[in-house]
Amino acid sequence: MKLFTLGPVEMYPYTRELLSRQLPYFRTPAFSEVVFECSERLKRLAGAPEDAHVYLLTGSGSGAMEAAAANCFGLRDHALVVDGGGFGHRFCEICAHHGIGYESIKIALGEALTQEHLDPYCHKNFDAVLVNHHETSVGRLYDLDLLSAYCRETGAYLIVDAISSFLADSINFEAQGIDALILSSQKALALPPGLSVLILSGRLYRRMIERNIRSFSLYFDLRDAESNAVRGQTPFSPAVGTILALRERLEHLEAEGGQDGAVTSAQMLAERFRERLRHIRGYAEPGAEGGGSVKDMGNEGEARLTLPTHPLSNACTPLLFPQGGARRVYERLSEEHDIWLNPNGGELADKLLRVGHLGALTAEDGNLLAGLLADILFE
Repeated sequence: MKLFTLGPVEMYPYTRELLSRQLPYFRTPAFSEVVFECSERLKRLAGAPEDAHVYLLTGSGSGAMEAAAANCFGLRDHALVVDGGGFGHRFCEICAHHGIGYESIKIALGEALTQEHLDPYCHKNFDAVLVNHHETSVGRLYDLDLLSAYCRETGAYLIVDAISSFLADSINFEAQGIDALILSSQKALALPPGLSVLILSGRLYRRMIERNIRSFSLYFDLRDAESNAVRGQTPFSPAVGTILALRERLEHLEAEGGQDGAVTSAQMLAERFRERLRHIRGYAEPGAEGGGSVKDMGNEGEARLTLPTHPLSNACTPLLFPQGGARRVYERLSEEHDIWLNPNGGELADKLLRVGHLGALTAEDGNLLAGLLADILFE
């Protein structure tokens, strides 16, 4: 099996070996030290200041998304959500569920977020901006510096889901004025699913305490999480094995150059794979005939494969098939070669596949996949 998916990803041999061992009991000083160490290393990797608060939550990244919104904003607040796909829309659903007023900026496939999208909202009094840094459902990367400038100008808190962009694209918590950073174990951290991380700025933490906002969910109550985090523990049974694997993975990441080293590696894999795509017969450059957005994807022309025109993350290469065929490619790769990509649903089900560049993948793996794509498209 070879995973080019965006979670789970190919794990490293040392992680697989550690996860095969017996788990220890966790209500001990030794395990508390593991939690403290993970928190400090995560802050360093993310560029978060010393007064940031780190919470290890046993649950998927969506749980941390909900925890960030539900604990920090309430019925009196108003949020601006960047909605450019399934995960941006999830923030809309979370706000609606918890009674947080919101407006959304709709971003179409192939479109980049620009200042023109933000201009209509510059004089509105939003309490928060919620964004998925990498909208994984379509492979679009948003400009965090643009959103950071907007938040600094308006005073809004910046809530960033970096689940698939962390360690693939550059992020600096403090320099970019991030107030909540949401991470998950199964992306570039290359661990099993089931552990998420929420890092709050001191500013947002103080707001949460002063406003006395309480989550409707006991399980994701950050006040309870805070009272346990100060002693290196969690309110409920944590994902013990994944936290132990996280400590080891963070040690390797720091030894290999920290965030800069990880981003450089993901960028190399993404660029080499995209360069190989250019040699496939029928490939069209983004924006050329037959590619780039939904409206471009008709059945005319010769283009069989292209990329979107929107900015791309190093974590993912979204493959557009202007004449259809994504389902057939997905099935052939999985059934005949045990190679797995991320498919899409809805109107993009036969038009889009996503290739991940996270975890223990190599340039040779990308070369193999590009060669198989060429073979399948033109048998």
